Amino acid sequence: MLARVEPQERGPERTCVVTGAKGPAETMLRFALSPDGVVTPDIRGKLPGRGVWTRLDAGVVARAAAKAFARGFRRPVTASPDLAREIDALLAADALQFLGIVNKSGLVVAGAAKVEAALRGKRAIALIHAREAAADGVEKLDRLARGLGVAVATINLFDSARLDLALGRTNVIHAALSAGQASAAFLAKVARLNAYRAGGDAGAWPSAPDLTG
Repeated sequence: MLARVEPQERGPERTCVVTGAKGPAETMLRFALSPDGVVTPDIRGKLPGRGVWTRLDAGVVARAAAKAFARGFRRPVTASPDLAREIDALLAADALQFLGIVNKSGLVVAGAAKVEAALRGKRAIALIHAREAAADGVEKLDRLARGLGVAVATINLFDSARLDLALGRTNVIHAALSAGQASAAFLAKVARLNAYRAGGDAGAWPSAPDLTG
């Protein structure tokens, strides 16, 4: 069932309850209220009821004390003191879930040799390096992409264990994504996560962003 959209949430822009800054929904975070008055992150914007918004910025969320949310919801509320960290985990899990969809769509290859072949065949639009990947291995693949003139996003936000789970494989250190709707959706999720950590600059990605943690 689709969520009912409240009147104040229609239109192209939302207003941050903390800073008063305005922006399109994709550069903001929505919060809903549970029946018992707990502020609940709504990272996919699907929960019903009145929504309150903040900038897509961990620092802003950390400042969004219960008073700010109470003002937005127009009633007493409870907000977790760890809300900023919890949202980071939710955004990361959301991105990894979409990486699993990319994998099921047949748009992911893993392993240095297969990634290199995807680059040479100019099929790769993004490179994923595990956070613990050796610097020389990362540089080798990135240098190959540059030398071939291949514009790729470079992502280094997740450790190997989480990549293993998302891709259903073991010891994933390097992976490459081919173009497709699922890949585009995953990259959008990664951009939101990186923007959240970087202070909310969700709308300024170049065509091949370096998304590093």
